[in-house]
Amino acid sequence: MKSENDEVIGVSLLLFGSLLALSVGIDLFQGTNVLQALYNALSPFRVMEVAELFVLFSFSQSRFTFF
Repeated sequence: MKSENDEVIGVSLLLFGSLLALSVGIDLFQGTNVLQALYNALSPFRVMEVAELFVLFSFSQSRFTFF
């Protein structure tokens, strides 16, 4: 008998795998090699621009306003 937590973990892993494959596929389509595409997908904070980091920080600080 499956619990609700098993379903949430399964769906989360399915979404993670799908988005990772999409990210690697887009990088490969743009001409990067497989290792660089995997590096970009698995270490997103190293390839982010300063403006993207600022938006990420702003969203992480504003999460308290929603609750």
